[in-house]
Amino acid sequence: MTPRVLLLGGTGDALAIARTLGAPHVYSLAGLGRVPADLACAVRVGGFGGAEGLARFLADENIALVFDATHPYAAQISANAARACDAAQVPYWALRRAPWQPQPGDDWRGVGGWRGVIEALAPFARPLFTLGREPLAHLHEVPPRQYWTIRCLEAHPGHARARIIDARGPFTAEGERALFTEARIDVVVSKNSGGAATEAKLAVARELGLPVVMMQRPPLPPAQREFASAQEATGALDDYIKRSFSA
Repeated sequence: MTPRVLLLGGTGDALAIARTLGAPHVYSLAGLGRVPADLACAVRVGGFGGAEGLARFLADENIALVFDATHPYAAQISANAARACDAAQVPYWALRRAPWQPQPGDDWRGVGGWRGVIEALAPFARPLFTLGREPLAHLHEVPPRQYWTIRCLEAHPGHARARIIDARGPFTAEGERALFTEARIDVVVSKNSGGAATEAKLAVARELGLPVVMMQRPPLPPAQREFASAQEATGALDDYIKRSFSA
C-alpha cells in the first residue's frame, strides 16, 4: 500500500490544506459540520476509538505522517493523535495558530471553563456566545434575567430565552456591528481561536466598549514540527510529499 498522509481537520485552515492533497492521502473529520465534496484526497468521517484505535488505523492504512490541523480547543483529539503517533512511530506535525492578543481598549476577562463563563456573565443580560455547540447543552441554565444569542455551525430550534444563529465565518466588522446592535449584545463570549476569520467580533467589541469573556486555551502536546499558518503548513507538506512519496 502506498504511504499516506493523514490530515486531522474540521477547521477552515484544515480545509485549505486538504484542498492541496491528492490521492491517496486522507482528510479526517469528526463528523460535525458540512463534509466537503470537492476534494481530491479521501475523506474520512467519524472517530477512531481513542489513541489506541488511531494507532491501529495508522498501521492498517500505512500512514506515514499525521498532520493535526484541528481546532486549538480540540485538546483531547490532539492528545490522542500525539499518543498514537508515538505508539506507531509515525511523525506528528501540527498547525498551532497563534492566539489573539488584547489590544488597547480591550476588556478581556479570562476564564478556564464553562463554570467560569457563567460566573463572568452574571452582571450581563444579552451575551453573544461564539463557542460553537457547547452552549446548546446548557440552554436549561439560562438565568431569568438573561437572553442568549448563540452562534454555531448547525441550525437548532432554540429556546424561549435563547436565539441560535447557524453561520460560518469569515465574518465582517459590518456584519458583526449589525448583529450586536440588533441583538442588543452587552458581552461577547469567545474562545481564543486566533486567525482572521472570526476576529471581527473582537474589533467590534472594542469599538463599542463591550467586554469579552475569553476562554483560555487548553495545553496541547508538542509536535515534531509546528506551523503558524495554513500557508506555511501547505508548503512543508508539499515538500514532504515530493521528497518522500515521489520515488
